[in-house]
Amino acid sequence: MAKKTTEQELIHSEAPVEAPFVEPILTTPEPAHIPVLRQLGVALFLLFFVFTTTYVGTFMALFEPKEESPSEIHVSTTLNTPQSASAFVNPFDDLALTADAAFVWDVREQRVLFNKNGDTQKALASITKLMTALVAYELLEDESKVNITIDAIRTDGDSGLSEGETFSLKDLTDMVLIASSNDGAEALAAAAGSAIEGAVDPDALFVHAMNLRASELGLSSTHFKNASGLDISATEPGAVSSARDVALLMEYLITEYPEVTRLTTIDATRVYNEHGEYHDVENTNPVVLNIPGLLASKTGYTELAGGNLVVAFESGLNRPIVTVVLDSTFDGRFDDTLLLSKRAREFIMHEPQ
Repeated sequence: MAKKTTEQELIHSEAPVEAPFVEPILTTPEPAHIPVLRQLGVALFLLFFVFTTTYVGTFMALFEPKEESPSEIHVSTTLNTPQSASAFVNPFDDLALTADAAFVWDVREQRVLFNKNGDTQKALASITKLMTALVAYELLEDESKVNITIDAIRTDGDSGLSEGETFSLKDLTDMVLIASSNDGAEALAAAAGSAIEGAVDPDALFVHAMNLRASELGLSSTHFKNASGLDISATEPGAVSSARDVALLMEYLITEYPEVTRLTTIDATRVYNEHGEYHDVENTNPVVLNIPGLLASKTGYTELAGGNLVVAFESGLNRPIVTVVLDSTFDGRFDDTLLLSKRAREFIMHEPQ
C-alpha cells in the first residue's frame, strides 16, 4: 500500500514541484446528525425493550401456579403425613362390651387406657368385700382369730361355715375373697368392729370405718351400707361405687397390701379352721387361669348390680393394669374382662414411644 504523503513532507521536498492539475472536488455530504435529546430517547427505549423481554417474563412466572412433578408431589406428601400417628391403631377403638360401665387403669403411668361411663355410680355387689378385707386388716392384728357368729350365719348365702368355727384373719379373708363368702364377710366386720374402742354396735361401726376409709382414699362415688355388698331390698343396694373408684381401690390393695388379695388368683383352695377342719372353696371367677400375670381378682353379682368384676394383672415387667366392668351380665362380665385385658396388652405393646 502506498504511503500517504503528509503536508509537511510536501513543503520540505527539494524536488521542484509542478503545480498539479486540480480536478474539481466532489464533496460527499455528511450524514445527517440526530439531535442529542432524540438519541437519548432512542437509547432509553432500547434499554426498556431489553429489560421487559428479559426480566418481566421471569417476574410474572413467580405468580403463576407451579405444577409439581410426580417426584415433588411424593416428597411433599411424605413430609406432611404424620407417619407415627397413622401407624398406631388404638386397640380400644370401637370396642363392644356387655357392661354398661368399664374402666382400664395403667397403674405405673397413672393414666386411663379405656373409659366407658367410668364415673357413673353403680351397685357394687360383692366387690364390696375388697374394702371389707382392707379395713379388717387395718383394724385387727395379724394373729387375730375370728369367730363365726350366729348373726353371720344368718346372712344370705351359704358358704358352708358353721356357728362357733374360728379362723385366722388370713384364712377367713382368703375364703371371703375367693368364694365371696357373705357370712364370712359379716364375721370379719363383727370382729374388726369389736376391736374399735367403745364399740356399741360393731357392725355399724365397721361400715362407718369402711366409708371413712373410702373418703381417705378419694373414692368420692363410693358408699357402703353393709360389709357384704348384698342388696338390702329390691331397690336398695348394699353398696355403690364407680368403675374408676373400684380401679383405684384395687390399685391401693395390690401396692400396699398385696398379701390380702394374693390367693384370689387361684381357681380353688382348701381353708382350715383352728380345729383342723377344712372347707374346699372355688373361685367365683372361672377365668382366673386365662389371664396371664394375674395379681388379684374379685367378682360381684346381685339383681340390682348385674355382673361385676375387677382384676389386676401384669402386662409387662412392673406394669400392672387394672380392669373393671360393672353392670354387665353374669357371664358377660368374664367375656368383657378377657377382652379388656387382651386389648390392654396390645396397647402397651404397640403404643407410640
